[in-house]
Amino acid sequence: MKVLVTGFEPFDGAAVNSSWELAQALSTEPGVAAVQLPCRFGSSLQVLDEALRRQRPQLVLALGQTPQPGALRFERVAVNWIDSRIPDNDGLQPIDVQVLPGAPAAYFSRLPLKRMVAAARAAGMPAEVSLSAGSYVCNQVFFGLQHRLRRRPGVISGFVHVPGLGDALSFETMLLGVRAALAVADQPELHAPRSEGRIA
Repeated sequence: MKVLVTGFEPFDGAAVNSSWELAQALSTEPGVAAVQLPCRFGSSLQVLDEALRRQRPQLVLALGQTPQPGALRFERVAVNWIDSRIPDNDGLQPIDVQVLPGAPAAYFSRLPLKRMVAAARAAGMPAEVSLSAGSYVCNQVFFGLQHRLRRRPGVISGFVHVPGLGDALSFETMLLGVRAALAVADQPELHAPRSEGRIA
């Protein structure tokens, strides 16, 4: 399976971005290519488009750094909304605008999130399913990725937030967790036993 992993350039004055460090490390695996995306609202999706055209991947794992420490966060929903809490690397800070005007309000991840969480945990990395990718460039890329692949249903794709370097967890632990999750990304989702509850 041909895999594309993306990570972001450093932002907000930081020297490194853990998402790109992990993407580069994963690119040493056979069949895995890594592309660095700009943390810039005006160009992130253009760079993503070029990577998708050039690589023609069967699986896309987009990574981004979160300020929340302690766990990998496998994002379920990308929303068509930007509400930037800080400027991007071009100094732009869009507030209350759509990622893509006229597009749907949201897209779901195509990754088997619970299976990937279980694999990351088994490798020793805390992980969880998250229902919000935020409203910064990470969410813009997640939404743009799912929108661009909407007519290619066979491509597996989604977004994972990773902690920053220097948090309590080592880079090696994060890499083991992401690598383990990626290894099961083409497998069916895990589902909990059906409950007796009903939604009216």
